[in-house]
Amino acid sequence: MIDYYALLNMNKAELAAFIKLMDKSGETTELFADARACRDKYYGKSVYTRGLIEFTNHCRNNCYYCGLRRDNKKIERYRLTKEQIIDCCDKGYALGFRTFVLQGGEDPYYIDRILADIVQTIKERYPDSAVTLSLGERSPASYKLLKEAGADRYLLRHETASEEHYQMLHPNDMNLTNRKNCLYELKKLGYQVGAGFMVGSPYQTYEDIAEDLIFLRELLPEMVGIGPFIPQKDTPFAHEKAGSIDLTLILLAMVRLLLPSALIPATTAIGTLDSLGREKALAAGANVVMPNLSPIAVREKYLLYDNKICTGEEASECCACLEKRIKSAGFEMDYARGDHKNWRN
Repeated sequence: MIDYYALLNMNKAELAAFIKLMDKSGETTELFADARACRDKYYGKSVYTRGLIEFTNHCRNNCYYCGLRRDNKKIERYRLTKEQIIDCCDKGYALGFRTFVLQGGEDPYYIDRILADIVQTIKERYPDSAVTLSLGERSPASYKLLKEAGADRYLLRHETASEEHYQMLHPNDMNLTNRKNCLYELKKLGYQVGAGFMVGSPYQTYEDIAEDLIFLRELLPEMVGIGPFIPQKDTPFAHEKAGSIDLTLILLAMVRLLLPSALIPATTAIGTLDSLGREKALAAGANVVMPNLSPIAVREKYLLYDNKICTGEEASECCACLEKRIKSAGFEMDYARGDHKNWRN
């Protein structure tokens, strides 16, 4: 068995060398088996579901890799009303969902008062459910208000923990220090916090990935999202190569060993690049899936990257298909809130 306590103590150079060795050798059988054993110890065979609601594709940022970037004039923008968002929750709750993820670009329209009202309404309507927000960088006061309104979790992928690499992926008006500070502020406020990074984004090195793991080791997030970079045709990185599924799975397994009780999704991006990607992610230690509850009419407008899967399926159809695939892979689809194992402690 791989000594993951050794991983906890590796420095940047040692981690980079280990990642490179695993990537080049392709000998992942032991790594994945250890990651599964670690996941099973904390969560058994449960795969938790989150109902994803992509409620706005407006964004003030101009990230070079993202299809929602503000300079993309080819995208048809939309915003869901409060009533539409609640309707998505109603349908999701009827299907069994007990976690709703409100995800969107950094849209200035949704000021704190509007968001807090939406969160409070969901929590009052469904008090046994968790609300997860994924809204990007906001002020400490904003995070505090949304927490007081009832938000339980917050997803904010750091994308890369390397300052040099961050500057290659973002314009000058964005700052890695601020993004990291947001994550620490969310932790301080008592959110269950999710961070994460892209694999195979342009200019990324093994050393950059090592920095990602070191940052996660320091932050100790409750959730970690890892997905391959996939180019989007209307961005500056349109012609860049997609990230490696194999390396993504290696890093997912490593994160499972580094953070044994973390909630780790089998991301849509993994399933987009590989038809069996989500099953492979579960076999490498993942334990969360996020079916889409957004209205079908807007799903093709929320394209962070090209060829995104499941944009035309009803939520009920998607869940039935996903549940069958998860069961055939040896796992159980669990619709409970699915809090972090140590959260109550």
